[in-house]
Amino acid sequence: MDITAAHRHLKKDSRLAPLLSKYSLSLSKISTDLFRDLLESIIGQQLSVKAASTIIKRFVALFPDPKNIKPKDILAQNADTLRSVGLSRQKISYLQSLSEFILSEKLVLASLKDLSDEAVIENLIQVKGIGRWTAEMILIFSLGREDVFSVGDLGLRTAVSKIYGVDREDKIKIENIAKKWSPYRSLASLYLWQSLDNK
Repeated sequence: MDITAAHRHLKKDSRLAPLLSKYSLSLSKISTDLFRDLLESIIGQQLSVKAASTIIKRFVALFPDPKNIKPKDILAQNADTLRSVGLSRQKISYLQSLSEFILSEKLVLASLKDLSDEAVIENLIQVKGIGRWTAEMILIFSLGREDVFSVGDLGLRTAVSKIYGVDREDKIKIENIAKKWSPYRSLASLYLWQSLDNK
């Protein structure tokens, strides 16, 4: 991403511009372990950042090589052992589904980088437990896609609602506001999240 060009474009929006001056952001690098990112995304669903972090640490400690967990390693784990680190039965089934999709090559993670944003989403949401929001987070934070805005993200809608005075449930109006930030909607999203001052 040409960060200078991106800032110049986003600053055309007079309501968004103050966020660019107030916050400094470092862009995330493209991930080298999509499987790990997806595991952590599933584990973290509907949990606070702190709770998710605790369970993820316990989860990875179950494996001989915590930095290199493979789909076969997930399927080899006993369900009771997985439950013991704080995972629900439902999330265990999601992790197993993801692992099975990859081992059967119904989902080829290495090919995602060559697909369009929408094709990546279509591939990922085949897996039980991965919805559009999770897929969009993977696009932004793991694949480094520059023009993604997740209207399903409550935080983003809340930030837009505060800044633009729109109802945060009016997804059509919010999506229309976000269109003006294209082709840098991912960067705009990072600033919007930052504006919420989440700890």
